[in-house]
Amino acid sequence: MTPIGYTAAIIAGAVVLFVWNRLPVVVVAMMTALALWATGVLTLTQAMGGLGDPAVVFIASLFIVSTGLEMTGVTAWAGQLLVRTAGEESRTRLLLMMMMLVSLLTALISVNGAVAALLPVVVVIAVRLKRNSSQLLMPLVFSAHAGSMLALTGTPVNVLVSDAAMEAGFRGFGYFEFALAGIPLLAGTMAIIILFGERLLPHRNGATMPADLSRHARTLVEHYGLASGVYQMRVRGTSPLVGTPLDAIDFKNFPGMHLVAVQEGDTVTPLRRSFLAEGDHILVRGDPEAAAGFASELHLSPREESASGGGEETLFNRQSGLAEVVIPPRSGLIGEMAFPGMVTESGDLIVLAVQRAGATIEADKSGFGGGGIPLQAGDTMLLRGTWKALDVHLDDPNVLVVASPELVRRQAVPMGPGAKKAIFILIGMVVLLATGLVPSAVAGLLAAGAIILSGIMTVEQSYRAINWTTVIMVGAMLPLSTAMVETGAAELMAKALVDTLGEAGPHALLAGLFVLTAIMGQLISNTATALIVIPIGIAAASSMGISPQPVLMSTAVAAAAAFLTPIATPTNLMVMGPGGYGFNDYWKLGLPLLVWFFVISVLYVPLIWRF
Repeated sequence: MTPIGYTAAIIAGAVVLFVWNRLPVVVVAMMTALALWATGVLTLTQAMGGLGDPAVVFIASLFIVSTGLEMTGVTAWAGQLLVRTAGEESRTRLLLMMMMLVSLLTALISVNGAVAALLPVVVVIAVRLKRNSSQLLMPLVFSAHAGSMLALTGTPVNVLVSDAAMEAGFRGFGYFEFALAGIPLLAGTMAIIILFGERLLPHRNGATMPADLSRHARTLVEHYGLASGVYQMRVRGTSPLVGTPLDAIDFKNFPGMHLVAVQEGDTVTPLRRSFLAEGDHILVRGDPEAAAGFASELHLSPREESASGGGEETLFNRQSGLAEVVIPPRSGLIGEMAFPGMVTESGDLIVLAVQRAGATIEADKSGFGGGGIPLQAGDTMLLRGTWKALDVHLDDPNVLVVASPELVRRQAVPMGPGAKKAIFILIGMVVLLATGLVPSAVAGLLAAGAIILSGIMTVEQSYRAINWTTVIMVGAMLPLSTAMVETGAAELMAKALVDTLGEAGPHALLAGLFVLTAIMGQLISNTATALIVIPIGIAAASSMGISPQPVLMSTAVAAAAAFLTPIATPTNLMVMGPGGYGFNDYWKLGLPLLVWFFVISVLYVPLIWRF
């Protein structure tokens, strides 16, 4: 068999395996790369070279930047902005705000990141406004697909077509140049959804909904009896407590008052000294009159944010968070002494409350520093600390975390610690990409490195932030494009396409490529589809003597038109459960959108990027 024959067989096999969907896409992609080496089509260096391609490095770095924005609460802020401005009455206003927000987020942090960040927010909106989730979630995803064409960072396909244009000897697409096609795509998508979405989409709710953690803090403080009467007081220089040990804090004259925690200075870290000093903070719980008397007698100054005694605002904010942990069977903590107000072994977390069988163990019963009670399997503890401390110290096999602090922070803490740094880094990356001062891979690596060095994310968290399925799939499938060019398979397929459609002109070529890309994109990853179609399109453009730029932009538009099936993209599948969608629900709204994308791809794109 000739190299072209091997390449064709490998492509066919990969498509069949992708559609079969029984093997992980990463396995299929790696099998494709290995098959190209095993058949002698490519050398081992060529077959594995895609994993180090600059486009792959850039895509991986985008996942880190995207997660940094989520972790710092930038996307939570955007979601809360949507809740505040959408209103309760107007369906059109809600859809417009939702689609504009997700499209803008998508342009900056990719389709998967934007949809994942806003999915729980939109579900909560549906519940609060008593609207069917099926009427909101598919519009969320489809407008994200359109928004992916607003900027280079919207989807990996944009990166691939821009790099392909440069490799073909033409100018690559600018960072915001995609918006020339993306704006009309988004405008048409929004119009179709608003005008016809209500009739074309089902009216139902999903059986499975993502967890809403936006009110998690309130749930915790209410469950542990800390919802009210919690005050944070600063030790003044004139306080008799200055220089005294912790056990000098005496509540005998203030019945009903309980010590919650003692913090060092203006930080939210536990006091590690053995004595109190000016500027330390004491958290107490009790009725307002007793708290006022306690503060007056000991010369303590209540902080403004805790003046109302609201436990949620005092204990859960941008600096500090809460986490609930359970002592599992066979835990090493069983038998260890614990009491409210104690500091954990790491020195970074405070035990605010301990419960056994639903009953809270009060500090005055166990004694602050007085030994506490031995922990048993099934006991629960409420811990408080900085968000960073919660992330680092709760990865402990001796406890089970009820809800990940990282997930809680992403949903419930808008513009949290590091948010301004993350936005500044994002702006810097966008400027570098828009001006072309450095290659896109370098801009991405600089941004990802800045996210880590600024303390927004640890190295371990950055590993987890990367969607390795996408990265490895792109890296393993890139050699297939190389094989199609080197063996002449792309030129042969392009010649057949030109022979069939060439006499009808370049517009017919765009139509043929759109149909091929769109059909494959409904069955397999649109990224994998683009990697197969791009070399064919470039070869066809060369054969017809036209610029590859309109062909590549048309391919990017076609790859974004993944509307007809739930398996077309991960985000389509992501909303299937929460939206209560069936397989046949997608094409009803997706088909008119696909027609609109076809019009833009075939008729509008050549007006901007000339043949």
